[in-house]
Amino acid sequence: MTNSQQYTEVFNALEGYFDGLYHANTKQLAEVFHPDARYINMGVGDYMNKSLPEYFEIVERRTPPANKGEGREDRLLSIEFGGSQMAFVKASMTMMGREYLDFLILTHDHFGWRIMTKVFTYIPKIQEA
Repeated sequence: MTNSQQYTEVFNALEGYFDGLYHANTKQLAEVFHPDARYINMGVGDYMNKSLPEYFEIVERRTPPANKGEGREDRLLSIEFGGSQMAFVKASMTMMGREYLDFLILTHDHFGWRIMTKVFTYIPKIQEA
């Protein structure tokens, strides 16, 4: 697989990730998360370390930002590869009144690129006047 193919496949996985979060769609998210994935929230006073099923319970309880008509702001800040089986992604998004910063570790297997670990933090979104 060429570098160009790797970037394209990781980018496509991240599109599914951002779409799944915006629509609170755990079926879509299940396609981009590895079944053994961990969800780790490092927000001050809001630490969580959850399995994928525990994380999906949280997502399913949300009112999707898309249903509220919230704007969608997501950014892919960087992708670094550690060979052909591992990638580190730094991404950010704004939704639910917060600005999120995600560090994502993706692994590649016969299912393609999937998120193995999501470690993130957030701050309240500053409202523009």
